[in-house]
Amino acid sequence: MKKALDWLNDRTGWRGLLKEALYENIPGGARWRYVWGSTLTFAFFIQIVTGVILWMAYSPSSQTAWESVYFIQHEMWGGWFVRGIHHYTAQAMVILLVLHTMQVVIDGAYKAPREVNFWFGIILLCLVMGLGLTGYLLPWDQKGYWATKVATNLVAAVPLVGPELQKVLIGGTEYGHQTLTRFFAIHAGLLPGLMIVFIAGHVYLFRRHGITPKKPLKGKDEDFWPEQILKDAVACLAVLAAILFFVIWHHGAPLSAPADPSDQFSAARPEWYYLFLFQLLKYTDAFWGAIVIPGVLMTVVCLMPLFGKWKLGHRFNLGLLGCLLAGAALLHWLAVNEDGKSKHHQHALHDAREKAARAVVLAGAPAGIPSSGAVTLLQDDPKIQGSRLFAKHCASCHRYGDHDGTGHGQMAKILFKEGDSLEAIAQEHGMSVDKLLEASGLAREEVSPGIQLTVEFKPTAANLEGFASRPWLEKLLSHAHYTSPEYFGGTKFAEGKMAKFLRDYDETDAEDLAKVAATLSAQAKLP
Repeated sequence: MKKALDWLNDRTGWRGLLKEALYENIPGGARWRYVWGSTLTFAFFIQIVTGVILWMAYSPSSQTAWESVYFIQHEMWGGWFVRGIHHYTAQAMVILLVLHTMQVVIDGAYKAPREVNFWFGIILLCLVMGLGLTGYLLPWDQKGYWATKVATNLVAAVPLVGPELQKVLIGGTEYGHQTLTRFFAIHAGLLPGLMIVFIAGHVYLFRRHGITPKKPLKGKDEDFWPEQILKDAVACLAVLAAILFFVIWHHGAPLSAPADPSDQFSAARPEWYYLFLFQLLKYTDAFWGAIVIPGVLMTVVCLMPLFGKWKLGHRFNLGLLGCLLAGAALLHWLAVNEDGKSKHHQHALHDAREKAARAVVLAGAPAGIPSSGAVTLLQDDPKIQGSRLFAKHCASCHRYGDHDGTGHGQMAKILFKEGDSLEAIAQEHGMSVDKLLEASGLAREEVSPGIQLTVEFKPTAANLEGFASRPWLEKLLSHAHYTSPEYFGGTKFAEGKMAKFLRDYDETDAEDLAKVAATLSAQAKLP
């Protein structure tokens, strides 16, 4: 064995490389604050391994993407586990990168001659965010489709080249197969390749300049092996344990209903690490909220190494980092709080969960997924479409109990048609345009013919819950009920012949009234 290792060392020099890797000097000794770089490398390695496994079963087309993810999640042995690890490790990487950046700034490890390495770290942060953005479209479900549509619409706000850049990104003017394949190529090819290049450069510069800035540290200098490696290994295991907890708790990663461009998904929200930007866009337009403000802040962050040359520059950088994190946390909290209080959003979430669960049931049925694709499962499903058709065509005038047929209370859906005006629709329903857009979960630029808007409901016709049942017929024969908003109080029939007849009709005998209702029901052969 020794001769074989000697032969391999003679040809490759592996012993020298191993020694250089393991016996790097750590000024002041091993510390827990130095583990973040290793945990990030570990997380990226997990992403590569799980990503390749998922790639083997994934089919990147608009008619097979959701179907293949369904197969991974519900039929492939261990598929839910691998997909869950990939999903939650991606989110863990964002947290680890923020922690690593905080450690670098607090320790002053961005100062000369480490400026380039700091900039490499910022680029890696942007690449990780880009991986998240391109990744949640790949299941081709409602959440990913509509959230990505909102995100890519922001690209159009880039001055001069925005609209053309958006077309390049989505593969034309419509979201579809080309959008999916381009995002998949970016997610599985371009961005991981750039990640590997910049990680290699980051590690090289890190080794070149040492682990910390040159300043006296308490403690005895130690080698990377064994103390720091032990701390890194424990930290990596802790990260893995946290990821596995969420994977097992949620049984993999979420998968909403198949993407359906004809069915507006008002519950769409970006992943939590973009939620602060989503909230910022509520207070300003796309150009300022998505281009100018983030661009200026990223430029200021990149200038931190230059600020660090001043006497008070390091304190300024610490304050700047604290303000950025506090601002992002505040915006995130505001977004979560508003959604939690919004009945419209909570209804949309309930609706989305119902559709997602129904899609899984239909896909797992003996008939399986039709050749026309998974999107038709719900489009042709009476259980889902019955209430949706009522909400779409009837609920602008009628109620079904206290909701619109889908469980939504004081709101109704109307179709935005060619020639319609947002201002006119808002005025008709006693709403401001901003409130109308907020209730609909849309930005102004997203409103186009064919889009459904959510408006405050004003009933003008009968409540149809229990229609033609015997209790419903009994009330129908009562003048008080007949002329109430529950029946025909909001229509011209409130003053019609039937209303006059009922007003003059002796209805004191409730038993007789019930018998009349039963007779009508029997003659009509109602259940």
